[in-house]
Amino acid sequence: MSPPATANHRPQTPPFAALPEHEIRLSSGPVRYREAGDGEPLLFVHGLLVDGRLWHEAAATLAGSHRCIVPDWPLGSHRAPMNADADLAPPAVATLIAEFVAAIGLERVTLVGNDSGGAISQMVAADHGESVSRLILTNCDTFEHFPPFPFSLMGPIARLPGGMSLLTPPFRLGAVRRTTYGMLAREPIAPALVDSWVEPGLHDAAIRRDARKLITGAHKRQTLAAAEKLASFERPALFAWGTADRFFKLAHAERLAAVIPDARIVPIEGAGTFVALDRPQELAEAIGAFLGSPA
Repeated sequence: MSPPATANHRPQTPPFAALPEHEIRLSSGPVRYREAGDGEPLLFVHGLLVDGRLWHEAAATLAGSHRCIVPDWPLGSHRAPMNADADLAPPAVATLIAEFVAAIGLERVTLVGNDSGGAISQMVAADHGESVSRLILTNCDTFEHFPPFPFSLMGPIARLPGGMSLLTPPFRLGAVRRTTYGMLAREPIAPALVDSWVEPGLHDAAIRRDARKLITGAHKRQTLAAAEKLASFERPALFAWGTADRFFKLAHAERLAAVIPDARIVPIEGAGTFVALDRPQELAEAIGAFLGSPA
């Protein structure tokens, strides 16, 4: 029998990870995903240098009453490289997400975003609103905070000739990996999970190429433009926001929520950027309560 989950000991392989993996080929290349449950569809969007496992525990809970779709987006920890000529700047990834929604036979989804994936989710809602029935943002980039310091240093370095060769070597050291990812969570992240997020970019030049496109293509003008358009977003929005985040403060959520006509904030006490790892059950409860309201 598995031990009970606690704040510091949760199943490292939640049931979602055991589900079969599907692959769909889009105009920019393949996207792999897992899904479970029936009902209103929820589509999860992780950020840079993680994959869908960020959401597994929360999605497994929500799959009891909703269709939860958890892709590994091409954001640097994916294992199937995109086409060599694919545009993977954040607005293009937003278009890819809208294409994914249509490709799996859906008209609209509730979009759930985190970190840089939350920034991209804002772009989906702003520019492809026909694909979004509700918007749920956990701690993520907003307005001029895209990307936040010190991650904002990655873009200028990656733009240099051979810049990715400068960014990659430190992550071969386990201590650097754990420290970097540790800044994004308040609870310990399993070292094996961190290693698996880093390894695709360490060992596959095509994955590094894909990550470079996102890193060098990110700019605060994109989130500023999205925020301006979200003033006309007429569907419900939820900010399920960790209160112990070093980078994305609750005030950031309050500022963007004030722009969106129908937005509410649910603080998730003690969670950092990776709310879905720190407080998966609290996050699932907040999302479930929100989805109980009419769209």
